[in-house]
Amino acid sequence: MSSHTLSEHESKELLRAAGVDVPHDRLVDDAGAAVRAAEELGFPVALKLCGRKIAHKTERGLVRLGLGSAEAVREAADALLAARRPDDGDARLLVCRMVAGRRELIAGLVRDPQFGPCVMLGLGGIFAEALGDVAFAAAPLARGDAEDLIDALQYKKLLSLGRIGASRPEVRSIDVNPLIVSGDRPVVIDALVELEGEAR
Repeated sequence: MSSHTLSEHESKELLRAAGVDVPHDRLVDDAGAAVRAAEELGFPVALKLCGRKIAHKTERGLVRLGLGSAEAVREAADALLAARRPDDGDARLLVCRMVAGRRELIAGLVRDPQFGPCVMLGLGGIFAEALGDVAFAAAPLARGDAEDLIDALQYKKLLSLGRIGASRPEVRSIDVNPLIVSGDRPVVIDALVELEGEAR
C-alpha cells in the first residue's frame, strides 16, 4: 500500500490537534518573512528548510539553531533557500521558537502488521541511534501501560502517542525526535508523520 510523509510543519499540526504540546512556529517563503516571524515568536529561534520531500534536515545542514538577531535569521534564511534542490519540491522556511531543556527523548508510533499501533519511547537526540535504548508497547496505552513503558527504559522518560494510533488508522508512523523535557513537560521539537495513501 502506498504512503506519503507530511512535512515537519504538517506533522506538528497533526500532533497539536491531538493535544500534544508543540511550540508554535511559522512557515514562510523568504528571508524578510522569516525575520518578521522570528520577531513575533521571540528570539532566539531555529530556522529549517521544510517540505514533504525533506526528511533528514540535519544531515544535509538544513537546520540553524540559536539565531538571536534579525540579521542572523536573514543570513540563515538566505543560505537555506540557496541550499534547496530541485527534488526538494515545495520547500519553505520554518521558523521555530527555541525550547530549553535538560533531556532529549525520541518517541514514535508504528503500525505493526501483527500487533497494530505500537508506541515507542527512548533516549533521543544524538543518542537515539548510538545507544538504542527504546521500549515498545501496544496502543492505546492506559496510565499503567505508560508507566510500564517508562520503567522498561534504562533512562526513564515519558510520552504516549497511543491515542493517535488508536483514533487515526491512516497514520502509518510518527517519528518525534527530539522531544525535549522543558521543566516538567515534554515538548515536541521535530516530527515526521507518515500517512497511508497518496498525497493530496
